Amino acid sequence: MTDATVASGDKIRCDACPVMCYIKPGAAGACDRYANHNGELVRVDPHIVLERTVSHGGRLVPFQAGGDWDGKLVHEPSVFVTAIGAGTTYPDYKPAPFIVSSEVDGVDMVTVVTEGIFSYCGVKVKIDTDRYLGPETATVRAEGEAIGHVTTSEYGSQMLSLGGVHHLTGGSKKEGRVTCDALMDLSNCKPVELTIDGGATVVVQAGRPPIVNGVQEERMRVGCGSATIGMFAKQWHGKVDEVVVVDDHITGVLSEHQAGKLLDIPDTGIKMKGRRSTPGRYFQVADPGTGWGGTNISDPLSVLGPFNPKEAWPGLTMLMVSTTGEHAAYYELDEALRPIEKQMPADLQFSVERIQENCEPALCTVLFMGGAGGSLRAGVTDNPVRLTRSVKAALTRVTSGGAPVYVWPGGGITFMVDVTQMPAGAFGYVPTPALVAPIEFTLKLSDYAALGGHMDHVRPLASLRENSEFRPIPHMPGRPA
Repeated sequence: MTDATVASGDKIRCDACPVMCYIKPGAAGACDRYANHNGELVRVDPHIVLERTVSHGGRLVPFQAGGDWDGKLVHEPSVFVTAIGAGTTYPDYKPAPFIVSSEVDGVDMVTVVTEGIFSYCGVKVKIDTDRYLGPETATVRAEGEAIGHVTTSEYGSQMLSLGGVHHLTGGSKKEGRVTCDALMDLSNCKPVELTIDGGATVVVQAGRPPIVNGVQEERMRVGCGSATIGMFAKQWHGKVDEVVVVDDHITGVLSEHQAGKLLDIPDTGIKMKGRRSTPGRYFQVADPGTGWGGTNISDPLSVLGPFNPKEAWPGLTMLMVSTTGEHAAYYELDEALRPIEKQMPADLQFSVERIQENCEPALCTVLFMGGAGGSLRAGVTDNPVRLTRSVKAALTRVTSGGAPVYVWPGGGITFMVDVTQMPAGAFGYVPTPALVAPIEFTLKLSDYAALGGHMDHVRPLASLRENSEFRPIPHMPGRPA
C-alpha cells in the first residue's frame, strides 16, 4: 500500500511509476500491478518472502562426514525478504518499500528491497545449437518489430542481445511496447518467437530447448570438428581409414590432424574445399546454415575435391560425421577413387552414437541485465554513491528475487541474473515502457547506518508476516525443468 495517492472523483492517482494512472474503484492500473481497493492504492500481487527449504521438509546434502557443520555454504538468514510484490520508490526520493532488519548468527543485518523500474535493461540469450540463426549484428524481431540483434557466437551456442533503452524508448511506440512484452515474457520463462533478418525463426524459452525453423533442437555440439577428431581419434584408429568431421567453423580431417599423425594414420590423398588453417583443420568449407555441422550442405561430399591418385586407393574407407552426430555417412572409394556410400559398420555406428552421447542437451538460457540507477539507490540511502561503493567493496550483497546476481565491474550497479533461478512471476512492466524487476541489498545494520541509510524506516522481520506470502527456498513454480 502507498500513501501517495490523489483523489479525483471516485478515482485515485497512482504514483508508482511515471505513467501516473487514474484508477477507478475496483480496477487496476495500466501495469496490472496496482489497484484501487476501497479508495486505497494497493499492490495487487503479494509480497514474497522466502523461507529455507529445510523448514518445509527439504533436506541438505552433506558436504563432509562428521563434525557439526549444518550444510550451509554461506551464513544466511532462515527467512529472506525479496522485492517481488514490494512496490517501487517512484518518484525516486522515497525510501524503499521494505527496509527489514534481522539477526544472523548474532549480527544485526538489514535487507532493503525495491521493485526497480528499468528503462535501461535487456536480456542476453544463449541458444545451444549449431544451426545458423543469422549473421552477426543481424536484427532480431518480435511481431515484426526490431528488439535486438545477433551477437558473437560461443562454443556450440548462438548468442542474442535483446532489449535496451534504444529499443524501449528510441523507436516507435509499437517497437517499445513489443520489446517490453518480449523482455517480460522471456524473463518470466515464457516462450517467445523471434525472427532474425537473413536467418532463422526461433522459439526461445528459458530452460527449454530452442525450436529453430519449427524443429526442436536436441543437443549442442560435442566440440568443433578439430576437437571432435582429437577426442575420438583413438576410437576410429584401425576401424576406418579417414574421418571428416564437418563443421561450419573448423572442419577436422583425421589423417592430417596431429591426433592422426601421432597414431600413424597414413595420408589418404583427401582434398578438402575451404581454407586450410593448420594441418587437419579447415575454415569455410561451406556457408553457414541448418544442415551438416551448422553449414548449408545436405550432401557432405560437396566439401570434398577429387582424391589424389598418388595417395588414395580403391577400397579406402571414410566416415563423414557432424559435430553432434546427427548426420553421419560411411563411404568406400571405387576403382575410379570416387566415394560410394555404403552401410555403416556397427563399430563406426557406435562411435557416432558416442559423439551424440557426449553432446549436452540443447537449452535456452536467459539472463536479465539491468542498471540500478539513481532511483533505486536513493531508496536505500540519501547519498546514492555510497551504496555503489559498498557493493563494489563487497559490504553489500545484491540479489534479484533472492537469486544471486553478477555485478559488472566499473561504474554503477549493472547486474545480470539467471531468470530460471527466480520465483515465477518475478518480472512486471510499466507502460512507459519499462520492465519492473526485483532487487535486494543486504548488509550489516552498522554498515547501513554508515552509508546514510534510511534508518527511521527500518522495521523488524516479524512485522512482514501478516501482509507477505512466505515461500520455501528454492520454490520456483512454473520454472522449466
